[in-house]
Amino acid sequence: MSTIVRDRSVLRTETVTAPEPRRRLSRRTWLLLGAAVLWLLGFLFLRGTGTLALPASELTELHRSLNQFNAWVAANRSDNPVFLYVLTPLRAAVDAVANFFVIIFAASPTGLRLPEVGWLGTVALLSWVAFAVGNVRVALLTAAVFIFFGLQGLFVEAAYTFALVITAVLLTLMIGIPLGVLAGISKRVARVITPVLDFMQTLPTFVYLAPLALIFLIGPASAVIATVIYAAPPVIRLTAHGIRSIPADTREASDSMGTTGWQRLYTLQLPLARRTIVMGINQSTMAALSMVTIAALIAAPGLGQIVIRALQSLDVGTAVNAGLSIVLLAIVLDRVTTAASRRAEPGARQRSRMSHRTRLIVLAVTLVLTAVLVQFSRTVLWAAAFPKNLNIGPAIVDGVTSASEWLQTHLFFFTVSFREAVTVGILNPFQSLLTETPFFILVAVVAITAYAIGSWKLAALTTSCLALIIYLGLWSDAMVTLAGTLVAAVVVILLGVVFGVAMGRSNRVDQAMRPMLDAAQTMPAFVYLVPFLGLFGATRFTAIVAGIIYAAPVAIKITADGIAGISPTVVEAAVSSGSTPWQVITKVQLPMARQSLALAANQGLIYVLAMVVVGALVGAGGLGYDVVAGFVQSSLFGKGLAAGLAIVFLGILLDRMTQAAAATPVRKPPAGIPAST
Repeated sequence: MSTIVRDRSVLRTETVTAPEPRRRLSRRTWLLLGAAVLWLLGFLFLRGTGTLALPASELTELHRSLNQFNAWVAANRSDNPVFLYVLTPLRAAVDAVANFFVIIFAASPTGLRLPEVGWLGTVALLSWVAFAVGNVRVALLTAAVFIFFGLQGLFVEAAYTFALVITAVLLTLMIGIPLGVLAGISKRVARVITPVLDFMQTLPTFVYLAPLALIFLIGPASAVIATVIYAAPPVIRLTAHGIRSIPADTREASDSMGTTGWQRLYTLQLPLARRTIVMGINQSTMAALSMVTIAALIAAPGLGQIVIRALQSLDVGTAVNAGLSIVLLAIVLDRVTTAASRRAEPGARQRSRMSHRTRLIVLAVTLVLTAVLVQFSRTVLWAAAFPKNLNIGPAIVDGVTSASEWLQTHLFFFTVSFREAVTVGILNPFQSLLTETPFFILVAVVAITAYAIGSWKLAALTTSCLALIIYLGLWSDAMVTLAGTLVAAVVVILLGVVFGVAMGRSNRVDQAMRPMLDAAQTMPAFVYLVPFLGLFGATRFTAIVAGIIYAAPVAIKITADGIAGISPTVVEAAVSSGSTPWQVITKVQLPMARQSLALAANQGLIYVLAMVVVGALVGAGGLGYDVVAGFVQSSLFGKGLAAGLAIVFLGILLDRMTQAAAATPVRKPPAGIPAST
């Protein structure tokens, strides 16, 4: 007994007196602390000097040169061989395809400007297509939504938007699927095309518009070409992924039978990759709808035009009515392409409630009925143009306007007080910290930070991006945009951690939240501005809040997948050692999911940057304001084009720095010391 007591006493003494290993600060930590101190000292002692501020009405020599280039292009468009034999024919070809679908679904150029198939024929035809590629439910949803467009008084505008989306998607698939197949079967092609796709997906949507309007003029052709550029990367990536994901043993079995490369592609790789390719079509379709809506800034017809005019005039009711149509169209396109993806899965035919023969018979019968309705709509006026006496759009507009006014009147204390508290307490000080710090101090701080989290190559890249922003003459506006982006990104990351951890730890929470997140990701960026415009008015705060809501779903999903992907054995070991749920989250799950958190921050920053720029339509200012002003005033075209380039460099800087943080390996504890739980 005394031996046991003595041993315990010795053990207790050793435990108490054993020195704990002192953790030294890493070189990275010292560099980051040094950058923070340099920034603080530079702001305190050199505040307001070297800010490179440029008033909104002033231009630099570069901006004037770009204006002159714009004038030169306009003067030589009809004589220059590049325009005469390449760009103008390309624009005419895209216009021809777009006009074909516009004439069919929206308005013919003659007579009463009615669609060739009429509204009833359009509903019947699109519902039949939805049934052919999907199922009965999506066909009924399609019919209901397009009829509701007519009830809103927006059938023609919705048909214009749909026609441009179909044009862009068809051209995207004609280009994207062959490129995706080549990237899937050739590593050399994949190495060449991957950086291009990364660059295309990094660019905010606004950036495409100014140069394309310069080259192809404003109108549907420029909108479609911009949409193809924006929507092509998803289908290219997913097609290549589907081709590469064929099991090795399946490919070896095919090769052993003596199949050629083309035979293997057509008989094995494409059929097995069909579901992934259809998923790519889904993603490209949603991207196309988002871009076509934004392309209303360069005179793309449709629902986007109504939303832009309503936002500029602060007409919340009209904006909500048109925004609702955009959301419903997005839901239809998403559900149809998702249903097509499920039908492409192996064994889908066996799971179907309807036999293949019965389905063919039903398709044939409904096709005949569709043809009858199309012909009927071409001969009867009420079936060609949606009846105006069924228009409930004005009632929706008046109801939303009244509700918005009531909210602003009765929730004034909450909306205005909260907006001003955040603006005065957070936004203004942080924006001043960025805009009033000398530019050379901020360049040094960013370079040191990039070197700390990455390497000298990353430091050189970030320094080059900042130098180019300075050369473009828009440093101060870029800092305004960066301030709003970073503030919104911090909130997005917090939301991602809170809800992502909850989803990753609970299947019930995941099942409840994931449908809402999926629905949120189907909505184009414009739509998020509308409800917050009614609550908070036209301010940069409105744009930032809309950006937070727009970017939060992707950050939450990535965080949830990272938490859910942690080995259950590790979590069980932590629980069995007596850790509380809070300790499990903070000491085990969040540290082990750090790379997922960094990836969520990366995507959140990119989404927020795109949305804060769009928020220029409701007073966000910064680079977005410069871009929009360049569309409106020809004298500011050069400045708007330079602002678009500045957004590109700002996006590259944020993207590469957060990617470097995501790629940094997690530090392991020293040998002999167990990981903390």
